[in-house]
Amino acid sequence: MAWVLLFVAGLLEIVWSIGLKFSDGFTRLWPSVITVAGVVASMLLLAQAAKSLPIGTAYGVWVGIGAVGAAVVGMVALHEPVTAARIFFVCLLVVSVVGLEATSGGK
Repeated sequence: MAWVLLFVAGLLEIVWSIGLKFSDGFTRLWPSVITVAGVVASMLLLAQAAKSLPIGTAYGVWVGIGAVGAAVVGMVALHEPVTAARIFFVCLLVVSVVGLEATSGGK
């Protein structure tokens, strides 16, 4: 169950990080509300997952999901540059997240 909570927390990290872009420096109400709600919910789920997962693994996976998701959404939906180097490094992040999960001790 901790891994499911962590995965959802990572998805919410994507939501709030992209929300930052649309909040325009917290000057737009609804994108700001979504961003803050996403941060709070993401942190609460991360905290619950960290009760039974090693914190280094939980935090690393959480950050990795958020970073990969934000980068992919940025490239696909926000028309950020798509280069071979960016794709390569996003793939490295995915490998790192999978590696952390695989070496977490089976919890």
